Amino acid sequence: MSSKLVMKNISMEFPGVKALKNVDFSVNDGEVHALIGANGAGKSTLMKILGGVNKGFTGEIFIGDKKLEICNPHDAKKEGIVVVYQEVDTALISNLSVAENIMLDYIVNDQKNVFMDWKKIRKEAKEIIVKLGLDIDVTRLISSLTLSEKQMVLIGRAVFQKAKYLVLDEPTAPLSIEETNRLFKIINTLKESGVSIAFISHRLNEIFAICDRITILRDGELVGEYDLKDLTMSDVVEKMLGRKLENTLPKLDVEIGDVQVEVENFSDGKLVHDVNFNVRKGEIVGLSGLVGAGKTELCRLLFGADKLHSGRILLNGKDVTPSNSAQAVKNKMALVPEERRKDGILVNENIETNLTLTTLEKYCKVSFMNTKEIKQKAKDLIDIVGIKTPSEMQKVANLSGGNQQKVSIGKWILSDADIFIFDEPTKGVDVGSKSDIYLLIGELAKRGKSIIYASCEFSEILGITDRTYVMYDGMISKELETKNTTEEELLYYSTGGVENEK
Repeated sequence: MSSKLVMKNISMEFPGVKALKNVDFSVNDGEVHALIGANGAGKSTLMKILGGVNKGFTGEIFIGDKKLEICNPHDAKKEGIVVVYQEVDTALISNLSVAENIMLDYIVNDQKNVFMDWKKIRKEAKEIIVKLGLDIDVTRLISSLTLSEKQMVLIGRAVFQKAKYLVLDEPTAPLSIEETNRLFKIINTLKESGVSIAFISHRLNEIFAICDRITILRDGELVGEYDLKDLTMSDVVEKMLGRKLENTLPKLDVEIGDVQVEVENFSDGKLVHDVNFNVRKGEIVGLSGLVGAGKTELCRLLFGADKLHSGRILLNGKDVTPSNSAQAVKNKMALVPEERRKDGILVNENIETNLTLTTLEKYCKVSFMNTKEIKQKAKDLIDIVGIKTPSEMQKVANLSGGNQQKVSIGKWILSDADIFIFDEPTKGVDVGSKSDIYLLIGELAKRGKSIIYASCEFSEILGITDRTYVMYDGMISKELETKNTTEEELLYYSTGGVENEK
């Protein structure tokens, strides 16, 4: 008997937004089914309905001939539906151990014994970690893990919950190439055991590598369902955006000036060691490397978000080394962080508040705020950055991931910053929005800003930077002229390659 999962005629509205309009979606037994669309297309909304998070929808959900009533996440889990969401920090408890997070359902629901069997909890968690091919101490606190390790702990929890229908929302966004390949092996193992998997990703090469079929959404409506073997990547992009995308990596022609930023002997005494580099006026300089190379840690150090052990930053010859983030802003620096929901935006505030927060003093006189000017600036930025929203008063939490990222970037556009630091700015962003973000960064360079662009996506580094510094093990392993390098050379130095051994 078939246990195919089917969603029929699903519709949902948020205040001012028709998020989904009569959408159909299905996953066959033992299938990996891609769900894609531009940011704001409704992918996450649809999967949150399936996972019991979003209520108030219309439509029907079936497993085989059985109609489901999913009103909360517990209802979904009873049917074997488990969703691993993109925002890993909101799904994990940071002050509990790896074992406790993996076995959380058991800990919460085990009412048989007065005393908790901690030995059993650690043993079963360790077995799951080994099954996933990982080497993580299950007694470690979640707060001590990298983003990629947290992602794998969430997948481990889903394995413990014996998911029959597993939804993976941008699961590879924080993973290295090696970790992504390991995840794909796990997905294939789960598929062979009969687990049905819905796979959301903006990385089309991954979708073609791991998925069987694809459902494409656009503006909350179903474009169609297809066998991937019948499509090319260009076909998928055109169906997703409703138009051809000629150049996904637009590079503006910018006149590059003299050295404006010098970073000297930067270290945190732990993960970043003796980093030296410079950025010219109007130049986009890449920090490339694999996940865990130290790029994020370096970006946070530069912005004063973490404690500096040694080193300094010079802006036009003046020492602007910040002791904290507030001082970094005063020293004309801006950071778009990797973890936007945690560090880049105020998710429970509206767009207007978020976009004008960093320049709020411009709209204040004595103790009065010019609310009319604030509102107009927010509306202007929404148009400039291309945020899809019915109003500047929309809560940021209700925006898609890509539009949240545009808010995270947009708040710095009107600032006086001369140094812009971008840490994985296109993670979890669709190809159309990526192109918008590249153009925004190019416009900043055109205004004479110095851009530091950290990414593990080598195609991005090659497409938009002028020079790149490759990081390995917390250090700069190589400086390269972007136009004269290749993905193979970037990978070589990112994995510890040495020049005289090449």
